[in-house]
Amino acid sequence: MVRITFVILSALVLAVGLATGSTTETTIDGRVIVPGMPDSSDAVVYIDKIPGKTFPPPATPITLDQVNLRFTPHVLPVLLGSNVAFPNSDPVRHNVFSPTASWKFNLGTYPCGSTKFRVFDKPGTITLLCNVHAEMSAYVIVTETPYFAVTDKAGNFTIRNIPPGTYVLKTWHAKARPSSMNIITGGDGIRNLEIELRK
Repeated sequence: MVRITFVILSALVLAVGLATGSTTETTIDGRVIVPGMPDSSDAVVYIDKIPGKTFPPPATPITLDQVNLRFTPHVLPVLLGSNVAFPNSDPVRHNVFSPTASWKFNLGTYPCGSTKFRVFDKPGTITLLCNVHAEMSAYVIVTETPYFAVTDKAGNFTIRNIPPGTYVLKTWHAKARPSSMNIITGGDGIRNLEIELRK
């Protein structure tokens, strides 16, 4: 269930902004509730693909480390085309592979101090595992816009620098059903949005 009370007001604000030629970037913030979990961390909130619009990936690799027998961070959203670095910062050998049907790959096993790389050039959710340590897991969420955020333990998130417009806002969590809603941003943006996911 998603509680939304701002759509009509936002539409009016957006209409005024477009009429006056305003292109001020806006902010979306709020909270995600993940039922049945000790906290609401590691949900990804993002704006879905914008028709006719593409974004260049970052010029430098994004790091997903392996520390204390854990992938860090556990959940990593990246823009389509991003190069992700997988350093091994543990004193033991690690392996990074994905069993995801559309994204199967295996970077092999490598020692401490080594780094492997992978370019994520297809949108979607990719599960990461380690062949050496079965308890290790992580997720890479490949989005088609740079407008995304990961929730903290309280479920709070903030997405900044969004141009005024009409979008589809999606929410993902490993232990809940994904959520999708239409939004309109403009003026002061969208504040205190509450998104309640379902299992």
